[in-house]
Amino acid sequence: MTFVQLIECRTSRFDEMNRLLDTWVEETKGRRSATHDLIGQDRSDDAHFVQIVEFPSYEDAMRNSHLPETDRIFQEMAALCDGMPTFTDLEVVRDEQLYAANARRFFELIAAAGELPPLNSVMAEHYHDHDPANEQDTLGLDNMRREFEMWRGAFDFGFTMDEQICQDDRVCTRWTWHGTHRGDFLGIPATGRRVSMTGTTVFRCGEDGKLVEGWWQYDRLGLMAQLGVLDALEN
Repeated sequence: MTFVQLIECRTSRFDEMNRLLDTWVEETKGRRSATHDLIGQDRSDDAHFVQIVEFPSYEDAMRNSHLPETDRIFQEMAALCDGMPTFTDLEVVRDEQLYAANARRFFELIAAAGELPPLNSVMAEHYHDHDPANEQDTLGLDNMRREFEMWRGAFDFGFTMDEQICQDDRVCTRWTWHGTHRGDFLGIPATGRRVSMTGTTVFRCGEDGKLVEGWWQYDRLGLMAQLGVLDALEN
């Protein structure tokens, strides 16, 4: 279970403390067990700082604290503080990446059975889409709805979320798409074939969490082969 340690302190010498932490990162390279380190400054008290350090487990945190460099750096850090830093140990009981959840909801909505649901809860009105299969980028939510309706009119389909990675305002989703060819698709009459393809989508999210820009890569050639378009060429 993920473990998080909160370290609070007061200092007027944060620049020195920041350089000290850079030294610790460099000296413990390859041996420290912390996976994420974040420091925040109190907006109402600019001498109050909170450091949030994430570990895979409590045991990993203890191994990290027993590194000789950790003890030395802590003593030097404490000397820069107005009083001793305070520690709070937390076992993480819920960890939800909200941008990632919004991206997953997007894939669920565009694959939903029946009429295409409203998408303004997950996508911005000024959404900008980059799809190498289209000659021009698709701009705006209304144009995206028409793009989705084209796919929905041709296939009954769904997505399997294979992997998601989040960093800052970006969410990268590796997915598998699977569908049944029920209607015309780019001039190809319905075949009734069960088809699938893999792809990756990177979304940029706005401050409200909605998707504002997207980049797609997927195996469209493989899809065409499954629909029989390449049979004549192969013969």
